[in-house]
Amino acid sequence: METPGLVVHGEAAPFSTALRSLVNNPLYSDVRFVVGQERQEVFAHRCLLACRCNFFQRLLGSEPGPGVPSPVVLSTVPAEAFLAVLEFLYTNSAKLHRHSVLEVLTAAVEYGLEELRELCLQFVMKVLDVELVCEALQVGVAGQACRWSPCGGLGYMASPVSTRPPSFCSQIAVSFGLGPLQERCVAFIEAHSQETLRTRGFLELSAPALLLLLRSDKLCVDEAELVLAARSWARVGAAVLERPVAEVAAPVVRELRLALLAPAELSALEEQNRREPLIPVEQIVEAWKCHALRRGDAARGAPCRRRRGTLPREHHRFLDLPFK
Repeated sequence: METPGLVVHGEAAPFSTALRSLVNNPLYSDVRFVVGQERQEVFAHRCLLACRCNFFQRLLGSEPGPGVPSPVVLSTVPAEAFLAVLEFLYTNSAKLHRHSVLEVLTAAVEYGLEELRELCLQFVMKVLDVELVCEALQVGVAGQACRWSPCGGLGYMASPVSTRPPSFCSQIAVSFGLGPLQERCVAFIEAHSQETLRTRGFLELSAPALLLLLRSDKLCVDEAELVLAARSWARVGAAVLERPVAEVAAPVVRELRLALLAPAELSALEEQNRREPLIPVEQIVEAWKCHALRRGDAARGAPCRRRRGTLPREHHRFLDLPFK
């Protein structure tokens, strides 16, 4: 009886190096891509892409054409991110950078590369900081679909005035394996709220992403600062979309807890709201009712509940719902 064969392994490093030399190499290439807004030409090898990734197998088809075919245009993925994806497909490794890892992550999600997605998530978790967290939250909420500009990854986009509820975006995040990223980003922002509000990334948040934050009891920031931040956010969106500030703000301002403001602050907000509408008048009336009744109505729930960073005010002793 013949004994079973033995699988032997050569050195992995020379093999990986050899394959890496084929990344974006026209030598023996039989497929050409034009990627990114810069329309960079990238060369690849059909057999490698097809056997490593179902997305490319479907995209390229099963029958190779003669020579280098007409270029496959992938205008929504940046060239640097696409090359990182190719490097992973060729060598099962990739060099990630802080400035581009979210774009690589988005491409990994779109192309169904679960291992690369997990590697990108681990990298993001390690380098997460105040400047990166809002952009990472966008990806965590809906695979980078929620941005001011058309997205590159998942084939759809959402504007700051998107009507998609946070629960919808959370379901998308979970289905694409991005739930942990969303949770980590929210927890980071809760702990570094004031610093995050001052970043450009905060001003570029989508409405669903901002809603997730405003519904949190654990934000370490006072409500007066949140109102100012929401106004700045809405102004940016209004300028980009050429729509009224109040229209842009409509999906999120309901989560502002105006009853936490002192009467003088509420009066000042009401006057500013007359000059530049931001908050529905009836929402301000509800806040005044809390002051008049000197109690937090449990039926209204969150509007009277203090956050972790809420500064104490004299009337807070009448609220029924302290921070927990």
